[in-house]
Amino acid sequence: MPMTEQATGAHHPQPRARNGGSPAASVEHLTGAQSLIRSLEEVGADTVFGLPGGCILPAYDPLMDSTRVRHILVRHEQGAGHAATGYAQATGKVGVCMVTSGPGATNLVTPIADAAMDSVPMVAITGQVASGAIGTDAFQEADICGITMPITKHNFLVTRAEDIAHTIAEAFHIASTGRPGPVLVDIAKDALQSKTAFSWPPVMDLPGYRPVTKPHAKQIREAARLITQARRPVLYVGGGVMKAGATAELKVLAELTGAPVTTTLMALGSFPDSHPLHVGMPGMHGSVTAVTALQKADLIVALGARFDDRVTGKLDSFAPYAKIVHADIDPAEIGKNRAADVPIVGDAREVIADLVQAVQAEHTEGNAGDYTAWWKDLNRWRETYPLGYDLPEDGSLSPQQVIQRIGELAPPDTIFAAGVGQHQMWASHFIQYERPSTWLNSGGAGTMGYAVPAAMGAKAGMPDRTVWAIDGDGCFQMTNQELTTCALNNIPVKVAVINNGALGMVRQWQTLFYNQRYSNTVLHSGADTDGNAAKGTRVPDFVKLSEAMGCYAIRCEDPADLDKVIAEANAINDRPVVIDFIVHEDAMVWPMVAAGTSNDEVMAARGVRPDFGDNEDD
Repeated sequence: MPMTEQATGAHHPQPRARNGGSPAASVEHLTGAQSLIRSLEEVGADTVFGLPGGCILPAYDPLMDSTRVRHILVRHEQGAGHAATGYAQATGKVGVCMVTSGPGATNLVTPIADAAMDSVPMVAITGQVASGAIGTDAFQEADICGITMPITKHNFLVTRAEDIAHTIAEAFHIASTGRPGPVLVDIAKDALQSKTAFSWPPVMDLPGYRPVTKPHAKQIREAARLITQARRPVLYVGGGVMKAGATAELKVLAELTGAPVTTTLMALGSFPDSHPLHVGMPGMHGSVTAVTALQKADLIVALGARFDDRVTGKLDSFAPYAKIVHADIDPAEIGKNRAADVPIVGDAREVIADLVQAVQAEHTEGNAGDYTAWWKDLNRWRETYPLGYDLPEDGSLSPQQVIQRIGELAPPDTIFAAGVGQHQMWASHFIQYERPSTWLNSGGAGTMGYAVPAAMGAKAGMPDRTVWAIDGDGCFQMTNQELTTCALNNIPVKVAVINNGALGMVRQWQTLFYNQRYSNTVLHSGADTDGNAAKGTRVPDFVKLSEAMGCYAIRCEDPADLDKVIAEANAINDRPVVIDFIVHEDAMVWPMVAAGTSNDEVMAARGVRPDFGDNEDD
């Protein structure tokens, strides 16, 4: 990728003339560790999630004296990374995590990869062995710059105390500008211990890093012309619109054009779910209307989206009638999966604002799109194939109903964080997202264990908002130790464990594609010979486990108790709350496009193939 978005590898700061960045800047003599903490204060980092160890330990001493940076001691480094991501997604600021060398740093690899896939601004600070020992396989040494090169936007190896301040400033700038992403700063222990002259602001030196934010006017005019000429346009909105803070502009553009809007998993909340122009989420488990709208469209206007495989299905059969307008801050995304007829490089907010003006100019000249017939089709699909679910015949809890009621009973502006799997898809379907940054999830990487630490980070960053984690029993067992962190740091998140006793999404695939051979997807003892999750024995007992970590915990098995326990959870704000919802194991996520197949083969429910007639293909 070009340096405008992706660095080519670890950056080793070189000696340079220093003037403190400003004639008025005062110079102090500090250790590298003190310089690091002062730099974090100056760039506005108010929260750091971390876990100390030998090589980063020098930084933890001055951190103890900081009144501007709150450190939250996690129980596992992966939790620190996901918490930084949740903090960033909820607040819009750069999330920060700090860990030691070797295994501490490598435990950050998963959350760094997760942040890279979802374009989350994060700075990961890692300790490194002393500079003289680098490359000797010293105790707890790992080449974390080399390891994370493919999954960071940029990374730095710092071996001199005098380079710490400007490197931190550069890291925050790179992480938060252009296409956001994770930046790693690996600091040798002797650099933290050495003395240096500190002044702020530092001089940043980033040759080649010049993100293009202003779109080309000619491309904008051509996009507006296509929008007004189209008969079946779709605004395909991705997470880039959220990252750019362009949700208000998006609403203006949608209402100006009257075109249908589909929001990806990473963009939920960027356009109100309840808006009549919203046709749902596209993709493998998207709404029938959204999936079909893209397939039948004659124009797709992709805004901050990347045509990933979960949206397109079988790529060569995706949207066969559509011209493509593709706007993205990252030029490497344009044309990567689907060729663009009108490529637009720029910040989504500026792109959409300019598109509004260009479409208004087209309207002034008498050119306006007529989408009457298109909306007749769209509304028929919406009415015929709405999202829905059946309640279990045995009277047990429906996972969809549980999640829907959590959404309906939650206070306004509640933030929802989801793990990965069936519960993630149900949370995307059955909770209404009306505002931006109220839905946090691991989209690109699909990271089990994301929800609890991400919810923790979101609540730490937005303490006045209610934060619910919607988690599966499989995901929950990966990172639930961070509930201890929440309990000890006054971070009262609420966790709904959708407990079906199995790895639900994997079990769904085994049901549909592996002849119901349930190999290694049951999560507790007592499974029968067919692999069905038996009632009764539940190991671990999530209520006892959560209570042991300082949480208030409840189990809910009866639908009659559903509203009562959710209300009870919402009323408790002095500690974390965990509800163990025992749900039916055979519930499935629908609609569904099977992996590797065309979106034309979308199934509205098991055995139900939508019938669109023959007149939409003209």
